[in-house]
Amino acid sequence: MARMGLRLRLVGRALGALSVSHRTPEQIVRAQRPTPHDLLLDALLGGRVRGVRWRDETVPGEAGDVPVRLYRPRVPGRLPLVLLLHGGGWAGGSLNGYDWLAGSIAQGAGAVVASVDYRLAPLHPFPAAVDDCWSALLGVVERAHRLGADAERIAVVGDSAGGNLAAVVAQLARDRSGPRLAFQGLIYPATDLTLGSASLDENAHAPVLTKADALAFRAHYLAGHDPADPLVSPLLAADLTGLPPALIQVAEHDPLRDDGLRYAAALERAGVPVRSTLYPGMPHGFLAFPRLSRSAPQALEELTAGLRRAFAPPR
Repeated sequence: MARMGLRLRLVGRALGALSVSHRTPEQIVRAQRPTPHDLLLDALLGGRVRGVRWRDETVPGEAGDVPVRLYRPRVPGRLPLVLLLHGGGWAGGSLNGYDWLAGSIAQGAGAVVASVDYRLAPLHPFPAAVDDCWSALLGVVERAHRLGADAERIAVVGDSAGGNLAAVVAQLARDRSGPRLAFQGLIYPATDLTLGSASLDENAHAPVLTKADALAFRAHYLAGHDPADPLVSPLLAADLTGLPPALIQVAEHDPLRDDGLRYAAALERAGVPVRSTLYPGMPHGFLAFPRLSRSAPQALEELTAGLRRAFAPPR
C-alpha cells in the first residue's frame, strides 16, 4: 500500500475540520455561496488556465434556467463537446472551484467544455441535480453549432458526486434516446449509494472524505429517497449494455474506491469498453489539488488522452 504524501495529508486534516458530518443543513447552505478567486484558492485548486476563453450562459431546465460556464481553447474549427459535472457530495462544489479542471480539459482534449452549476442539496435534494444535468446536456447539444462545437462528438465527465451524475446522465442518454455519447470519464465516482463497497470501511477515516462524510452527503442528497434507485446508484441499473466507453479513475485511500472498481467490472461484463486506473497513495479528490498532488498531472493526461481518442475520426 503506497503512502500518502505529507501535503495531501495536511490538506485532509484541514478539510476534516470542515467535515459535512459536523455541519447543520443551514451551515451547508451558507457554505454554498460563490467563492471568488483568490491567491490561496488558486494555489490549491489551480485557477483559470491561460489560453482558454470562458463565458457564462444558461440553458433551460425543468425548474428554471441552469447556469453553465463554457470554456474554449484558442483552436479554430468546430470542436468536440464535453459536459463537466463537478463534485462536492451533491451539496457543494462551484464553477470557480472547477475552473482549472474545466480549462485543462478544454486545452488538453481540444474541446468546448460546458461546466454545469446544478442545484445543490439540502435545499434541492434528488432528483434536482439529475434533472439539471440532463437539461444541461440537451441544452448545450442543441446550441452546439452556435458554440462552435460538434454535436456528433460528445462526452460527459465528472468527479465524485459529479462522477455519479455523469454515469447517470450516460444511462439516461441511452434510455431516453438522447444525444449519443462517445465517452464517459468518471473520476472516483460514487456509484452505489446503498454503501455496499468494502472500501467504505477500509478507508472510513481517510483524509478528505470519511465514511461519516459519505453518510451525511447521502442523507442530504436523498432526503429519504431509495438509495437503490438506479438514478441514484448507477451500479444497480438492471442493464448496462450499450453505454459509451468509459475511463474510471480511483484513488487508493478513498472510501469510494470500490464504487469505481465495481462499476468498471460491471461495465466490462456488459460488454462496454472500459479502462480503470487506481492511483496509489492518493486520497479522494486528489485531482482537485493539482498544485499538491503528484498524481494529478498523470490523471489529467490519462483523461484528456481518452477524450482525444474517443473524438478522433475512425480509421
